[in-house]
Amino acid sequence: MIPYITVNNVKFAVRKAGGPTKVASALGVSGTSVHNWIRKRKVTNIDKAKMLAKISGFKLEDLRPCR
Repeated sequence: MIPYITVNNVKFAVRKAGGPTKVASALGVSGTSVHNWIRKRKVTNIDKAKMLAKISGFKLEDLRPCR
């Protein structure tokens, strides 16, 4: 059986945007919030997801999947 592997797009977007501390500052949230998004693999707040998509170059759908 092949293990189920998913790509953590939030983690890559945060890295591309300069890291958790820089993203937290740019989006006006705590570093804990950014780390929670990475752990959950999605940005729960739609406005923050749009902002992260803009500063990272990722698509909104990649940061906030419909699952």
